[in-house]
Amino acid sequence: MPPSELFQITPEVRACLEQCRAIVALESTVIAHGLPQPQNLETARRCERMIRECGATPATIAILDGKLCVGLSDEQLRSVATDPDIRKISIRDLPVAVSRGLNGATTVASSIWVAARAGLKVFATGGIGGVHRGTNADISADLPQLARTPIVVVCSGAKIVLNLPATREWLETHGVTVVGYGCDEMPAFYSRRSGLAVDITVDSPEEIVRLVDSRDALGINSALLVTVPVPKAAELSGSSMEAVLEGALEEARDKGISGSDVTPFLLSRMTHGSEGATLAANIALLENNARIASEIAVALVAG
Repeated sequence: MPPSELFQITPEVRACLEQCRAIVALESTVIAHGLPQPQNLETARRCERMIRECGATPATIAILDGKLCVGLSDEQLRSVATDPDIRKISIRDLPVAVSRGLNGATTVASSIWVAARAGLKVFATGGIGGVHRGTNADISADLPQLARTPIVVVCSGAKIVLNLPATREWLETHGVTVVGYGCDEMPAFYSRRSGLAVDITVDSPEEIVRLVDSRDALGINSALLVTVPVPKAAELSGSSMEAVLEGALEEARDKGISGSDVTPFLLSRMTHGSEGATLAANIALLENNARIASEIAVALVAG
């Protein structure tokens, strides 16, 4: 178990760890900064409920009063969803948040660091960060953390606002195995196809378990990135999304938006530009990924 003075693990999650029961870790930035109110809290609750229905325990991760929280009460979940001043906390921000007793929503990078340190094996999210567009491309902290954290990450690829080919190349270069769950291309978040090949295609949680066992036996310490296409009913065409994205990118440039503020701004503007279609797709893939992550977590503890 991690040091109690830094971590606040709910009794339920602690019992699951001690008894080797299935747990699915979830980030909190998508709740605080990725989805609008009230859909953010509604989606967070549905994802947690879906995980329970699949036989696993949800462990949403956040920083509250400087504590690394693994599992949140409904009151804490509501606080993360409604606090207008809650900070976005990545890896570099963790020492600051802990030392100053801050409240913060954790990104994919900081969430998988906390999850792995607490002993959790499976993490679900919507889309990972990656290599940004542009000549002086910023690289999300998600990528190097994936390369050094032995955890299963279930997602729908990288967010569409990023440079997807460059992100795929980065993952290959740094030894992150990209798995297509029922697909032979890495999904493009809102779209099911990107033209970018995965390393292996699987169709069952049991195949993921065998990959995890092999990775661990080899002593490889990178994440297994399990990519799951957005449900067909919610899919948006890549061409239509590109047109909406170009308008959002131009607006971001005009307003001088940069750094960690870019992705949430672009996703917000795309929701407006698509008349809510991107929001519906985002929610659909979040819930679907939570379900599949739960099935994998259950299969892992079953051996």
